[in-house]
Amino acid sequence: MGFRGAIFDVDGVLVDSPHELAWREALQDLMETEWGDIRNQTTYTPERFTPAVYQEEMAGKPRRGGALAALEFFEVPDAEKRADEYGQRKQERVTELIEAGQFHAFADALRFLLAVKSLGIPVAVASSSKNAGLLLKKIRLDVFAAERGLPYDFIEEGLTLLDLFDADISGRDFEHGKPHPMMFLTAAQELGVPSENCFVVEDATSGVEAAKAGECAALGIARMSDQTLLKDAGADLVVTSLDEVAVNALSRGRLERASMH
Repeated sequence: MGFRGAIFDVDGVLVDSPHELAWREALQDLMETEWGDIRNQTTYTPERFTPAVYQEEMAGKPRRGGALAALEFFEVPDAEKRADEYGQRKQERVTELIEAGQFHAFADALRFLLAVKSLGIPVAVASSSKNAGLLLKKIRLDVFAAERGLPYDFIEEGLTLLDLFDADISGRDFEHGKPHPMMFLTAAQELGVPSENCFVVEDATSGVEAAKAGECAALGIARMSDQTLLKDAGADLVVTSLDEVAVNALSRGRLERASMH
C-alpha cells in the first residue's frame, strides 16, 4: 500500500524562515541591554550562536522550550526565569522580519509538495511555530511559480502556500512538543489516515525522532549539511534537496532516492 498522508514541517523544510536570525538578534540585544550585568557570567558570545546551535538545541521546539534550551546552552543564570522574556523579544523580532519579507520559500519543496498532491496524497502542515500560518499566507503561489519558471496555469490567482494544505495544525499548544509524536499523530488524525501510512518531512533531529515515535516514515531534508545527524536520529531517507526524492516510489509506500539517469 502506498502512502496515504504527507506531513510537512515549515521552518527549514518549506520556508527559509527568519526564526534563527530572530533568536540570534534577540539574545544579542538582551545581552547588550537589560542582561548586560550577567553577560560575563555566561558562555555567550555572538559568534558562538551558530546555525548548528540553533539546529541541535532549539529547532522544532515551542517558543519557551527553544528559549530555555538556548539559555541553558549558554549557561545563562536564572534561565528558567528569563526564558519568557527572551521568547517575547524573539517573537517581536520575528514578526518584524516576516512583515519585512525577510524569508523565502524553497523551490524544491514547492515542486515536491505539488508532486505529492498530484498523486492524490492529502497533505498537512505541522509546526510548533506560532508564525507558520503567517509565513505560508505571505507566499503567493502564482507569483512564486512565475518567478521560478514553474508551471502555474492551474494555480488560481491569489492562492497562497497555506491554501495547498488539507490540514493545518501549526502553532497549536500541545502538552508535549517534539520529539514527542503528539503533533504528528494529530496531523494524521486530521487527515483521516493512520500514522503508519504517513510520511513526515523534517529538517530537525527532534522532528525526525517525533515522526518515528509516531510510527510515521521520516524524510530528512539536510539543508545545513547535517545529513549524519538526521540519519542518526532515525530518518528513513536523508536528502539535501527534495528534488532527490523518487516521487513514484511514494505510491508504493517507499521513501527512495530518485535515480539520476
